[in-house]
Amino acid sequence: MKILVLNPNTSATMTAEIDAAARVAAAPGTEIYTAAPGFGTVAIDSAAESYLSAVGVMDLVATQLADGTFDADAVVLAGFGEHGKDALQEMLDVPVLDIAESAAHVAHLIGRRFSVVTTLARSIAPIEDRLLLAGLAAHCASVRACGLGTAEVDADPAGAVTAIVTEAGRAVTQDGADVICLGCAGMAGVTAAITAALGVPAVDGVAAAVGLAQMLVGLGLSTSKAGAYAPGPENPRTYWPLSQALGS
Repeated sequence: MKILVLNPNTSATMTAEIDAAARVAAAPGTEIYTAAPGFGTVAIDSAAESYLSAVGVMDLVATQLADGTFDADAVVLAGFGEHGKDALQEMLDVPVLDIAESAAHVAHLIGRRFSVVTTLARSIAPIEDRLLLAGLAAHCASVRACGLGTAEVDADPAGAVTAIVTEAGRAVTQDGADVICLGCAGMAGVTAAITAALGVPAVDGVAAAVGLAQMLVGLGLSTSKAGAYAPGPENPRTYWPLSQALGS
């Protein structure tokens, strides 16, 4: 089984961290391939950056499809609620999983209410929207921000752990959460610290998505093409895939 894990930002450090988290969750016989777009932004902390990242991951997949190099049994979009998942589900015949939805689904299996601890306060609304669209909002006690941007979490792991555990503690004591979801792919290493400090399970979205991807592939299941995720119309597209057009 081959799983393509897409980091929607262009940070090489975060791509490596995501790759490591995915490999920890991979079962024997599962091959992990982690990639990032050739253009975009090194961190995603706004709506504009999220939309740009969506074009980047779409371009990466479109390029692989165009040159015949796409070879995966499932795809994980390792942006916590970032845009692009729906487009990839149209483009591909294999399961496509978003780490926000995956973390929330897993959290709901092991607790009654979960909270998400994310980066900046401006990221709260998009995560709430993603959970609402996925039908998971009723089980979410809160979405909280640790106050650090994506790049800051990447640059200062020790400081990030302190800030995330502190906010997770408030989610447990003030909001009634009994499971914590880490709201950024770069937070994967904080799960053990949260459980040790607070005594509640913590779910990393990358690991959850890889686990669910393996289950879906093992069951022979994929995204339905009967309705919303049917292939889009073949309207003429100018300069697409973008990276190929720029290269020429």
